[in-house]
Amino acid sequence: MNVFIIGIGLIGGSFAKDIRRINPNAKIFGVDANEAHLEEAISLNLIDAKSSYDNLALANMVIVSIPVDVLVTELPKILDVVNDDCVVFDGGSTKSLLCKSLEDHPKRRNYLAAHPIAGTEFSGPSAAIEGLYEGKTNIICEVEKTAFKLQERALELFQKIGMRIRYMNPEAHDKHIAYVSHLSHISSFMLGKTVIEKEKNERDIFDMAGSGFESTVRLAKSSPAMWTPIFEQNKENVVETLDEYIQNLEEFKQMLLRSDYQGIYDEMDNTNKIREILNGIPLNKK
Repeated sequence: MNVFIIGIGLIGGSFAKDIRRINPNAKIFGVDANEAHLEEAISLNLIDAKSSYDNLALANMVIVSIPVDVLVTELPKILDVVNDDCVVFDGGSTKSLLCKSLEDHPKRRNYLAAHPIAGTEFSGPSAAIEGLYEGKTNIICEVEKTAFKLQERALELFQKIGMRIRYMNPEAHDKHIAYVSHLSHISSFMLGKTVIEKEKNERDIFDMAGSGFESTVRLAKSSPAMWTPIFEQNKENVVETLDEYIQNLEEFKQMLLRSDYQGIYDEMDNTNKIREILNGIPLNKK
């Protein structure tokens, strides 16, 4: 099987590692605008060779892992040149605009709209992790628009690397992901900004930063080049989540000003139920 990975970073590189593990005979080719990433990917044995769009007609599978603003312009070009028996899927964090832009493409049947919800704050080929997708959820949108035999090829890969599959329409995906992913990154970036600005006057502040701060601000190390287009494409949903988040912060502030510590306790106690949600326990069951 010839696999082409466009964008050899954390997501694409991690797919390469898993594909090499489950299918040692696969030939993996890399396409990336950053020549240094391609050289690094070869040195790390993520890919067998560098390639280009000129060779995509040889592909059985194309994995596209590039920023979502570039995805919108590049995916039509990729679909233009792949053969009829090639499945193309992406890892983009927004889906509505992308699916809309491809709805009339003559090779729409070759494309599977996917979002593997996995990653770290690191980027580049060296960030790739074998087993990154084990136990993670992969959101598939508009699966009915992908040719059955091609979706089966991609779904077989997802199953073999241990992913859970959820099916969702693009609009629902973008709305839900704004809460569970995009808002988390904004919160982390803005917490980091707040502390950096304070640190200008208080040099010792980072000496007091413990594991709680480190884990909360971890996402602030994520790539702005990746996340700015995500916020742009999902602007409406992100603004809605921010309105609700800011309202909750303001209510918390007002409880402090009123010395309503019982209210603060109750809010935190109610929010502790997030543990049950994350552990897969319905809220109405104990």
